[in-house]
Amino acid sequence: MRTNIETSLAETAHGAIAESVLRACVHCGLCNATCPTYQITGDELDGPRGRIYLIKQALEGAPVGRLTQVHLDRCLACRACETTCPSGVEYHRLFDVGRQLVSERVSRPWSERLVRWLIRAIVPHPARMSRLVPLARLAGKIPPKVAGGRPPAPVRERRMILLAGCVQSVAAAHFNLATRRVFDRAGITLVEAPAAGCCGALSAHLEAPQEARAFARRNIEAWSAELDAGAEAVIVNASGCAAFIRDWPDLLAADPARAAKARRVAAAVRDPIEILAEADLGSLKTPANPRIAVHEPCTLRHAARLGGRIATLLSRLGYEPLPVAGAHPCCGSAGAYSLLQPAFARRLRSDRLAALTAHAPSAIFTANIGCWMHLAETSAVPVRHWIEAVDDLL
Repeated sequence: MRTNIETSLAETAHGAIAESVLRACVHCGLCNATCPTYQITGDELDGPRGRIYLIKQALEGAPVGRLTQVHLDRCLACRACETTCPSGVEYHRLFDVGRQLVSERVSRPWSERLVRWLIRAIVPHPARMSRLVPLARLAGKIPPKVAGGRPPAPVRERRMILLAGCVQSVAAAHFNLATRRVFDRAGITLVEAPAAGCCGALSAHLEAPQEARAFARRNIEAWSAELDAGAEAVIVNASGCAAFIRDWPDLLAADPARAAKARRVAAAVRDPIEILAEADLGSLKTPANPRIAVHEPCTLRHAARLGGRIATLLSRLGYEPLPVAGAHPCCGSAGAYSLLQPAFARRLRSDRLAALTAHAPSAIFTANIGCWMHLAETSAVPVRHWIEAVDDLL
């Protein structure tokens, strides 16, 4: 796609990213076939091709208004369009640049600004979230607290870093404890860098890039020290966080002091399935309730391109993953999307749960904290992290 980005923007690192993505697009429209919002509304501007045109116009200096912002807001950034695109267009990289540009040119209503500020002020901070989680549990927004059990002793020769997560460390700390036990069985000790914190994804999605960069820089420094000391990888058991961390080189493209470190950390990120798929876990119990459904978050399937890996491992361990209709649709969680676009999010969740529960599984296993909370809110079937399925067999 030909483009003529404004000179002042074209000469920046993010302008170069946008131009490279736009040039790859041949505007064929095949991406619309797997776009969740386009499937709901049928509006070209609610599909990837339409949004690409909107962003292109903004990059070229055309006037942008509230309509452009609304259609960009409806995007889940699920990246289903990327796995569909025959030209390999990295839509999310263009979307990140375009969303921020439009936010700088179009003022939001005060009510939207307040909601976004409140989310950013609370959610990325575990101490603040810890006050909110009990209330959310009482309201049925988050599943009841699960006893996590004991962590393993840090005695293994192999060592990797574990991202505790901001929301996850408070709302689902048992995910991390289960991950540590399973990795211990695989001969790997997982350590948490005390100075690390939120990955910055929420801030970036809510148009606070400087805040997102501050979170990223803090983690980069903390994890670089651990990598220097011999840690083999950064294990991220929330696929949404992993996808964003892998994009830190783009986030910090204009920061020469951190760019190389950002690339190093991004390259070190691993989803647990990448390590455990071939790991020797020794003798394990037989699953008590083997019939399960596996929910693959968009960030696992479309961003990390690890579709099918979890089901394969759980099958090897004796589980029976049941067929789930449709691989591309998003559940509607998408970071803060379920809070900002509740109507779309509820529709997508309803459709996904119908597919996941069609064959009466004993549980639904997912790979992302946001999907876990969103699906569990209305699911009649227990929703868990897939690492718990492995931990149950230890």
